[in-house]
Amino acid sequence: MDATIAPATDPTTDGHPHARGGDRPRVMVLFGGRSGEHAISCATAGGVLRAIDRARYDVVAVGITRTGQWVLADDDPDRWAIRDGHLPEVDGASARVVLPQGTVDRDVQVVEDGRVARTLGAVDVVFPLLHGPFGEDGTLQGLLELADVRYVGSGVLASAVGMDKHMMKLVLAGSGLTVGPFRVLPGGATADAATLDAFVADLGLPLFVKPARAGSSLGITRVVERSQLEDAVAEARRHDPKVVVEAAIVGREVECGVLGGRAGAPARASLPGEVVVTHDRHAFYDFEAKYLDEDGVVLSCPADLPPHVTERVREVAVRAFDAVGCEGLARVDVFVTADDEVVVNEINTMPGFTPYSMYPRMWEATGVPYAELVDELVGLALERSTGLR
Repeated sequence: MDATIAPATDPTTDGHPHARGGDRPRVMVLFGGRSGEHAISCATAGGVLRAIDRARYDVVAVGITRTGQWVLADDDPDRWAIRDGHLPEVDGASARVVLPQGTVDRDVQVVEDGRVARTLGAVDVVFPLLHGPFGEDGTLQGLLELADVRYVGSGVLASAVGMDKHMMKLVLAGSGLTVGPFRVLPGGATADAATLDAFVADLGLPLFVKPARAGSSLGITRVVERSQLEDAVAEARRHDPKVVVEAAIVGREVECGVLGGRAGAPARASLPGEVVVTHDRHAFYDFEAKYLDEDGVVLSCPADLPPHVTERVREVAVRAFDAVGCEGLARVDVFVTADDEVVVNEINTMPGFTPYSMYPRMWEATGVPYAELVDELVGLALERSTGLR
């Protein structure tokens, strides 16, 4: 779990089949999307656009609107910042972007109303900074695989498993990792009183009701009384018809970043960080606490844990990364109980990536600065093959 990052090779001479010959590799920073995490994706892109080395890479910013249109986007990082509660958004006023339609045609096309399509050129790597469904869940990754385009992060299966909390828990538990007790309410299943009563009988109170395939704590409710359960399920189903109901775990909320290994080497784990909610206006680390209320939460990096617990968290994080089949990066969230048991809560295959997000902060504490982390992720994507692997 050595976190050392080897010096990056020169991208113009490292032997990768760059689409544009001796030019700098072109990186498409892709963000926005159809999920409820659209604004967080934009903020993440702003951080990456600010940090990526423009002398090393040719960068093109592409946004996906809330209705799924791909458009050329402003690559000014300030345009995508969250300020004073204002959430950024990709609009559809810009020229449309079309990916290659097969493995032979390598050029990205730009289409403007009333004009002949023009060629933007080939893209060597897509950095897909989308969170949630229709971006982080394997759908976008499948599109890029069809076009034979390299991209940062996990492939189709790992992305889909990491997005679906039900499937994720099954895979993690099947690999021998400890997960908390949970139940599932499938899409289309009726949340009748008998079913909800059974959830409480099986899991106890309090419990957490979550959309199975959403992130950024969207749609999550902490339920402390049986009477709250119907409304909690309805809130979760505003984001996803499939709902996961989890028993509350008493413990510290600890996170750990994982980076894929170079040239077949094992994945690497950062020092862990801890989330501490400090204000009683937040019952847990919800959307507002994450992004809109800096005074209501403390992110401690590195977490103040005994050395043996720190190493246990890092070991579990890498095991989770490998169990799901992740590539590139992931953030693994765990609970550390009073008796030092490490219980996996979830794995996030494209974690928030602003300079203030926990994932880059944990790597910063481990000795890998933000800009170097961005460069390493692009390098990992350039290194791997396309097609089945």
